[in-house]
Amino acid sequence: MRVGLTGGIASGKSTVSSILRELGAVVIDADQIAREVVAKGTPGLAAVVEAFGPDMLTPEGELDRPKMGALVFADETQRKVLESIVHPLVFERYAELEAAAPADGIVVHDIPLLVESGRAEEFEAVIVVDAPEELQIERMVRDRGWTEDDARARIAAQATREQRRAVATYLIENTGTREDLRLAVTEVFEALLAP
Repeated sequence: MRVGLTGGIASGKSTVSSILRELGAVVIDADQIAREVVAKGTPGLAAVVEAFGPDMLTPEGELDRPKMGALVFADETQRKVLESIVHPLVFERYAELEAAAPADGIVVHDIPLLVESGRAEEFEAVIVVDAPEELQIERMVRDRGWTEDDARARIAAQATREQRRAVATYLIENTGTREDLRLAVTEVFEALLAP
């Protein structure tokens, strides 16, 4: 069974992803793959340098992710250029990982931009992790050390809560404790396993 997992930045999607992995799902993490395909020495990184210039590299020759993030989240045109390089490489890697998963397994595609990329209908079910915007901002400022303006810009660059909620087969509200979240995720996982 192919399941999409998404949620706004700082909604708790990564925590839900790890809980699903612990429960036995095969989790394919888009962010992790997106990092792998532009790692030092890859054709993906060479394409990024060709498009954006060598000043997007750290002194060690790796992608300067904060610098790239600041550029693409402030400029939609630049973001689309980056996505046109990274997305095809990510999809290719997805296909490889999915093909290696057990035939009777639950394969969860952890995709932050699932709604933005218009891919919700590709999955038999979609899990959306949701949190109010003010809570997302509080988490980014507290946990990531971002400014409130940076946090609001990231949220503005993503689909709205309403757009994400509209594609949800299962909605997980992450406003309580980690134990509350674990219980909600376990309920959803058991529902996915039910015939």
